[in-house]
This record gives sequence, structure tokens and C-alpha cells, in this order.
Amino acid sequence: MLELTPVAGALGAEVKGIDLCGPLDQSHHNALNEALQTYEVLFFRDQAMSPAQHVALANLFGSPQLHQAYPHVDGYPQLTILENDEANPSKIEKWHTDMTFRAKPPLGSILHGVVIPAKGGDTLFASMSAAYEGLSDKLQHFLGGLTAIHDFSYGFKESLEEPGGRERLAGMVLDNPPQEHPVIRTHPLSGKKGLFVNGLFTSAIKDMKPRESRALLDFLITHMESPEYSCRMDWRVNSVAFWDNRITQHRPINDYWPQHRKMQRITIDGDRPF
Repeated sequence: MLELTPVAGALGAEVKGIDLCGPLDQSHHNALNEALQTYEVLFFRDQAMSPAQHVALANLFGSPQLHQAYPHVDGYPQLTILENDEANPSKIEKWHTDMTFRAKPPLGSILHGVVIPAKGGDTLFASMSAAYEGLSDKLQHFLGGLTAIHDFSYGFKESLEEPGGRERLAGMVLDNPPQEHPVIRTHPLSGKKGLFVNGLFTSAIKDMKPRESRALLDFLITHMESPEYSCRMDWRVNSVAFWDNRITQHRPINDYWPQHRKMQRITIDGDRPF
């Protein structure tokens, strides 16, 4: 049986009572899935997962989504390497939901800490259901009728502008044209409603004038960042975070440069937002 300890008021629980490196079956899936619906992000300690074990855990929940913008573990194209050091500082500074530029964004992501700096390098997570509940009824109703545009090229504009960036990412740009998603998403399992725009990939609100769109997005993005909707993961070697991408956002804290930080991540295939 899982032992769940909440870490903040809005979301997040530390999980004990499960070995992610051992054989996993449907009962483990059911228990983790129920916990994920309740707490939206789960944290585990002392899980020395091999790449094969990481893949096996993710496969309990669905097929992986590949992300060609990042390197991957040899032999495991679904296992993305997120690595930064003195020569390669992190470029991701904004709150975001993973890969909303896809027609079917990921169900969730499982992130494993491999090399952790002596200090810094935490990750913030925020509950989009709590952020939605923090809005007035009138604004909730208004937003429920809106559609947002999510764009890979908008989110990776800095990388595209680097020398050779457009050539390196040409395939990703071609394969990921802008997508339209509802501003308010309903979780397919829990039924929770949550905000589904983010500062990294959401470029505009459809059918609004540019100034209106920008003003509304700026308001929502600021609203989502309120501390009462968030929790914080302090990483250690072999810590694992599993977040529900349908109802959360996250943001790395890039306060560890020039120290070395290496993470390995699998994103799990999701469904079309509604």
C-alpha cells in the first residue's frame, strides 16, 4: 500500500511503500493513478532506476512521446536527457506544461534525477485546477468558451535563433504546426477543470485582437504563478517526480549554474484536450 504524505496545500505528495525498480503490475498502476489524480504530482526518493526500469514504469501508463529537440539515452529514444553545466546553461526559464504544441499533449512525465548539484536546481510545480478554482465564476465562464493557440516555434524561438538552430530543428518545426486547445481543460479521469495555457508555448487566444490576447494571457500567466497554487521539489540523486501534465505546470529553478545537473525524462502519450 502506498504511503502518501502531502507536501503543500494545492498539490504534491511524497510517496513511500513502492519500489519503482522492481516488477510493476496493474495494481501498481491503479494505486499510482489514483494518487496522481488526487495530488497531481508525486515525488519518490532513493529510486536508482535503470533506463529499462524507467521505461517499464512509464509503459504502465501508455506509449512514450519522442522529443527530437533533446538528446536521448543510447538505445532508448523515448528517454530524453536534460543536462546542463558550465558550457550548456539551461534555456528553459518559464512555467510551462510539456509539449502542448502537440495535438495530443502528454498524459504526464516521469523525471529521474541522475546528477544533482550540491545546491540549487529545484523544480516548482503548480496546480492548474487550483488556479482555475481561484478565479471568479464569471471569469471561469468566459474562459470556458475560448481557444488558445500553442506553437512549437514560439516556445523554441531562442533555440531556433541560435547558429544552426533552424537546420537542427527543421524536422520538429515541420512535424509540429500550431495547435488549438481549449483555454479550460477538463481532466479525462478526475473531471477536474484546469487552466490550459502556458507562457512557453501558448502564443495567442484565438479570435481576439493581439492586444486583447496578450493582456488576457499575461493576466492568466501571472495568476497561475501565485505561490498558493504551487509546491517545490528539492532534488537528490535518484529522486523521481511523476506529474500529471493535463492539470499541472512546472518550472525549473536555474540557480545552480555552473554546476552540473543531469535528468532523464519520459513523457507519456496523452489524449486530445477537451
